[in-house]
Amino acid sequence: MNIVAIIVNYRTAALTVDCLESLEPVASEHPDFSVELIDGGSGDDSPSILAAAIQQHAWQSWVRLTALADNKGFAGANNVGITAALAREDRPDVIWLLNPDTVTLPGAMEPLLETLRANPSAGIVGSRLQYPDGEPQTSACRFPTIRSEFVDAMRFGPLTRLLERHNVAPDPPQDLCQVDWVAGASFMIRSELIDKIGMFDDRYFMYYEEVDFCYRAKQAGYQTWYHPASRVIHLVGQSSGVTGAQAVLKQRPQYWFDSRRHYFLSKHGKLRTAIADAAWLVGRAIWIGRAIVQRKPAIDPPKLWRDFLLNSVFVRGIIR
Repeated sequence: MNIVAIIVNYRTAALTVDCLESLEPVASEHPDFSVELIDGGSGDDSPSILAAAIQQHAWQSWVRLTALADNKGFAGANNVGITAALAREDRPDVIWLLNPDTVTLPGAMEPLLETLRANPSAGIVGSRLQYPDGEPQTSACRFPTIRSEFVDAMRFGPLTRLLERHNVAPDPPQDLCQVDWVAGASFMIRSELIDKIGMFDDRYFMYYEEVDFCYRAKQAGYQTWYHPASRVIHLVGQSSGVTGAQAVLKQRPQYWFDSRRHYFLSKHGKLRTAIADAAWLVGRAIWIGRAIVQRKPAIDPPKLWRDFLLNSVFVRGIIR
């Protein structure tokens, strides 16, 4: 198979260079592998750092750098890379999206390719993401629903166990399996799927774009798979600061709420979005009350409940 990896850098040039270094053995062993490296309008010295690294390591034969003038967000910048890859004379069979804050471990690519070869209906396959110490991260998930919003907001153990099948982020599977969606940090797509359903919806500036893509793939009759033998270290939240350790330190950005809103309205409609918003607000209010009474430590980003309310359909109305 002809494989093109897409990596979008945004002000994380040093991490992106580490990611490319981890792919160097892949490029050496697979002459049909290459990278479309996109700088997503970083507005710093990222393009020059990346260009210098490519020159220094002699990666010119398999890494092609494009620097964007503006920040198009995760979906928009990846679409630039996908468009460039599919326009090549040697058109790729698969597109492999990788976050700049990832390090691919030896043999990470082969299980993904084998899954696509073995399952003609498989359109997407994702890796086992892990921390540097080997601890797995949540990367094989279920589609968000009204029930999942309530379960997530409540953070109440008995309820979570009772409604486990509605938990968006279950424990990582131990075996190869079909799932609803996989995390976009390591996300391999069969090119023919892009021909059928199009690229990412660039109305998602960041977050929910891979959920939306997997949902559209399922609607078109394609499956999404998760392969734990493909292992990729993911330094969570280094690019955005929204997830991982940084998430509790920063107020959640507007684009997260905009992406969630667009997903629910486009997939569930107006009424069910309103119910989902209410479910989260009520559930999290209960959690906040319990946390106060039981003196639990604050673990949410600052002003999260207020910001969620201000971005709900009850305040903003039904506008996509």
